[in-house]
Amino acid sequence: MAPFSQYDVGVTVLQVEEPPVAPERDHLSYRLRQQQILAQLGRLALQESDFDQLLQRSTALCAEGLETPFCKILEFLPSRNVLLLQAGVGWDAKEIGHATLSANIESPAGFAFHTGESVLSNHLMAETRFRTPKLLSDYGIKRAVNVQIDLGGPQPKPFGILEVDSALPGQFDEADVAFLAGCAGVLGAAIERYRGDIKLRVANERLQMMTREMSHRIKNSLGVVSSLLRMGANSVPDDSAKAVLVDSEHRVMTIAHVHNHLWQGDKIGEIDLGAFLGDLCAGLSESVGQIEIRCQAEPVVTNTDYAIPLGLIVNELVTNAIKYAYEPDQGGAIDVSLFAVDTGLELQVVDYGKGLPEGFDIAARRKSFGMRVVSSLLVQLNGTLTIGESEIGTRFLMRFDPHARADQADAD
Repeated sequence: MAPFSQYDVGVTVLQVEEPPVAPERDHLSYRLRQQQILAQLGRLALQESDFDQLLQRSTALCAEGLETPFCKILEFLPSRNVLLLQAGVGWDAKEIGHATLSANIESPAGFAFHTGESVLSNHLMAETRFRTPKLLSDYGIKRAVNVQIDLGGPQPKPFGILEVDSALPGQFDEADVAFLAGCAGVLGAAIERYRGDIKLRVANERLQMMTREMSHRIKNSLGVVSSLLRMGANSVPDDSAKAVLVDSEHRVMTIAHVHNHLWQGDKIGEIDLGAFLGDLCAGLSESVGQIEIRCQAEPVVTNTDYAIPLGLIVNELVTNAIKYAYEPDQGGAIDVSLFAVDTGLELQVVDYGKGLPEGFDIAARRKSFGMRVVSSLLVQLNGTLTIGESEIGTRFLMRFDPHARADQADAD
């Protein structure tokens, strides 16, 4: 009679008659290769973003580590109390994502799943502890190792089972079980990370949706306020009061334009100043008659806190040019430009009208409300203003450094 061998399988010790001895392997090279595969699996777990690819490539590495063509990852489905073949190598493609094994304790995988103990069996057909699943019988599987995939944390959260199978003669041993358990540990951490990323992504998408909805509602509310101001301007007989209401309407609509770009933009909290200023100038053009407002702005992306004051500055300077640069019923043009330079941003508002009044001083204490708004917003943006006059018209040149303002905000 052939000699007998004992295998520690966690709960019981199984005695079986050994089959013919398989050819000897180079154990040192075999174990070194397993260590290399564990390192590869660790890199894969950190780098692979596709969940299905992560599982599939992991099964290929585990099968290579135990020199067998069969490996699978089984995910527990509590609603059906089964273990689904989620990924694997050696199995027919139709089995992946469809084949199931019983999650009851009578099956090797079910036992490992429910007890958390690894199962090593080199003679499945001689087993008295488990019933060999039909899937394994159909493929002629003779031996298997099952280890639990635990998601980690203070409370056990098993995902499923990592199983390696072989239809060839040979022996899995406790070192193989330890290797496979190490692979399962890496996989568990990767699956938990992936699930955490999914939760964060869903939460972020929900936050973005809520933020877009809020910006959309703010834009609509500001539109209502703007309409009320316009109605007030149309109903008051006093020209100075009418002008104040019209200016207020333009300011409100400038902020509304920002929120309109916010809820339609690709990134929450960021605005393309080029597109925003183009829309703002187009809106201002609709409110004037013979004056053409032209905009040339580079696609500079910045945050909302920067866009609102910048838009208000443009609104005030363009509105002032509309009022004072040209005679009533006189045609003309106003150019608005925004360019990125080495020191930050340069914003220009240029008209070709009659120029500034003699002795104009932007620092004067009794300047107009609009210029007081510009001065205040320049301080808010850490910007500088240069006023240049030519033979025809006026040029307002402003320089800003968004990064310097962001650094100051962080320091505050």
